[in-house]
Amino acid sequence: MLEKIIDFSVRNKLIVILFTLSIVVFGMYSIMKIPIGAVPDITNNQVQVITTSGNLSTQEIEQFITAPIELEMANLPSVTEIRSISKFGLSVVTIVFEDGIGTYLPRQLIAEKIKTASANIPEGFGTPEQGPITTGLGEIYQYILDVKPGYEDKYTAMELRTVQDWIVKRQLSGIPGVVEINSWGGYLKQYEVAVDPSRLRSMDISLTEVFDALKSNNSISGGAYIEKTDQSYFIRGDGLLKSLSDIGDVVVKNNDGVPILMKDLADIHYGYANRFGAITANGQGEKVLGQIMMLKNADSKLVINEVKKRVAEVQKNLPEGVFINPILERGELIDKTSFTVVENLVLGSIIVVLIVIILLGNIRSALVIASMIPLALLFTLSMMYIFGIDANLMSLGALDFGIIIDGAVIIVEFIAIKITAKKVELEIAQGNERRTLMDKITFSGASKMMRSAIFGQIIILIVFIPILSLSGVEGKMFRPMALSFSFAIIGALILGLTWLPVAASLFLKPETKKKKNLSDWIMEMLHRSYAPVIRWSCNHKLSVLTAALVSLIFTGYIFMNMGGEFVPTLDEGDFVIQPVLKTGTSLSKTIEYSTQIEQILIDNFPEVDQIVSRNRRGGGAY
Repeated sequence: MLEKIIDFSVRNKLIVILFTLSIVVFGMYSIMKIPIGAVPDITNNQVQVITTSGNLSTQEIEQFITAPIELEMANLPSVTEIRSISKFGLSVVTIVFEDGIGTYLPRQLIAEKIKTASANIPEGFGTPEQGPITTGLGEIYQYILDVKPGYEDKYTAMELRTVQDWIVKRQLSGIPGVVEINSWGGYLKQYEVAVDPSRLRSMDISLTEVFDALKSNNSISGGAYIEKTDQSYFIRGDGLLKSLSDIGDVVVKNNDGVPILMKDLADIHYGYANRFGAITANGQGEKVLGQIMMLKNADSKLVINEVKKRVAEVQKNLPEGVFINPILERGELIDKTSFTVVENLVLGSIIVVLIVIILLGNIRSALVIASMIPLALLFTLSMMYIFGIDANLMSLGALDFGIIIDGAVIIVEFIAIKITAKKVELEIAQGNERRTLMDKITFSGASKMMRSAIFGQIIILIVFIPILSLSGVEGKMFRPMALSFSFAIIGALILGLTWLPVAASLFLKPETKKKKNLSDWIMEMLHRSYAPVIRWSCNHKLSVLTAALVSLIFTGYIFMNMGGEFVPTLDEGDFVIQPVLKTGTSLSKTIEYSTQIEQILIDNFPEVDQIVSRNRRGGGAY
């Protein structure tokens, strides 16, 4: 079978060249389209059900919200795990599904169960909702709304939160690949009516009447329309409250024709919703933070680029003195890891090519062998694009060009030796006769050595079978690496049967040796080094076997006692500090402490660029 493929390739060079060019073209297309990331996304197939309730303690959240939701979700198909977190005012239930069920079917199933769970939650305690369609790597861009020097006293934390919710968040929405934009910190602006109980009693008005008056006076009613002079005029009643004075002028009750207004019963002013956390930054006090979440399975590189473009547009529409200050950007990490991968691939290929040239001593043979490196890489990228594997540090960082061209070195070197041995015949032959003789030599050499080359490559592929069989988190982390390496080996195998014999037949020539070159000197030196060792080993078999056994036992001992990690440490350039305060510390005191910590770090470590702290709910400082 192998001989037939090689014979077909040698006899049909144009077809093989076109086939190779198609690999190159599709590989270049794949480079432009393949998703680029930092590391594989190992998040399992999970959906979060989030319920907020501002007036319930942790125990009540667990009893009235978390427990009913968990009970309903336990009956869903393909559920592997259910876990929950209950905090003051917040319930988060995480439902983990099998990976094979997909992304959107679990959300549909949960949407149906949420209705049943809501019926079991007392009215007014909160409404459960599904979390965004994102993963643990979905936090691709975080920023704080900062103010320029000289504007510190012009904008309060409430005004910055209003700018974030009504300007920044709205204009950042609609970016392809962005699923949600979260707001953190600041004060959520509210209109508050502080009712005076003594005034209510003196005017014989109940609190229910106050609620009803506010509700009925803050609405819009639609009517019919009238036609006049060929025009239609639509009738509606606009009763929306637009200011504090509008709220104060609401009529609560009429006493003998005398209206009692809301401002007669209460103090009306601006307020803010209950806060469960705050954001501080750079030792300057409270700030407002925005967090952009990426859609699951989206191309993080493309999404980041679109986010940056939109942020640049939003900057132009912000109030004077306010600007978006990015504090965490996935693009920086992607650029670092991408540069590392490209650097490793380029330097690795250059080193391999130089070593091949030095050891073979034949520039033509070395270049034919070296051509397998970019071709195998383009084949690998093509397969990764077809199978939906991201290009990241794990999938491409493990490629070994030395292993990829190992079979090519054996085949091309043997063909070059046979061509040199037939030097006289080749010099005599002319035209088609010379080409036929070259094809015959190439076919004979490639066929003879291909079995040995393929045998080694098959052994390497077999080694990756256990990795390909991994599932869960381990599979998501390491299977892309095993698949990309396997694609590279398969590509080298296919190209070794097609392109390599054609290239050897077209470009190799008989070698004329006049004097010893660097390659001959290196090989002779190596031969003088290892030949005595081999002879001694053959004459002292028992000693060699004993040493090998002792080395194996010693290595096993070292392996059992050495440290280990699931993955190597990835330095993102940021530190996360989590100060732990005494339980029950107030939010205002927590903000004071975090600001002091930021000031101390900035004063004592000049290399610190920015510090952003999430206080209470969220936690952590960057």
